[in-house]
Amino acid sequence: MIIKTPSTFFLVTGCAEGFMPLNAFDNTLRDAGIADLNLIRLSSILPPCAKEIEYTKLPYGALVPTAYAEITNQTPENIISAAVAVAIPEDPTYPGLIMEYSAIQRMSLTHKTVIEMAKRGMETRGREIKQIRSIAIEHTIKNCGCAFAAVILWD
Repeated sequence: MIIKTPSTFFLVTGCAEGFMPLNAFDNTLRDAGIADLNLIRLSSILPPCAKEIEYTKLPYGALVPTAYAEITNQTPENIISAAVAVAIPEDPTYPGLIMEYSAIQRMSLTHKTVIEMAKRGMETRGREIKQIRSIAIEHTIKNCGCAFAAVILWD
């Protein structure tokens, strides 16, 4: 079986509470609009020439390459956050870079950190950046909460 290289991507976030950590994660995927997909976690490379698209509802049960940051916590009043950044190269024949980051902290700091991670990753590759696309979310824990940010790759 040959797996086709994705040609499009979109960004999603979600956050939610749940009975247990896995329930919180599942509820978070529902909040992000991707709960009925099989996420295949991948390392952080955006295929060359991949184009960003708007959120698209994908077929139930689809195997979906996904780069994501998630954090689950059970300490009431903790603030958790997750973010992803996509560094798109100036030369579209080169791959881009996806960075993911999550922490017990405000979204603004997590967002700033993940963007800096993407910049430095491209710098070490010697690639000029055309654009950085990013998304972040934060959640204040009530009992058991989760925050999630992802880059969904699709064809």
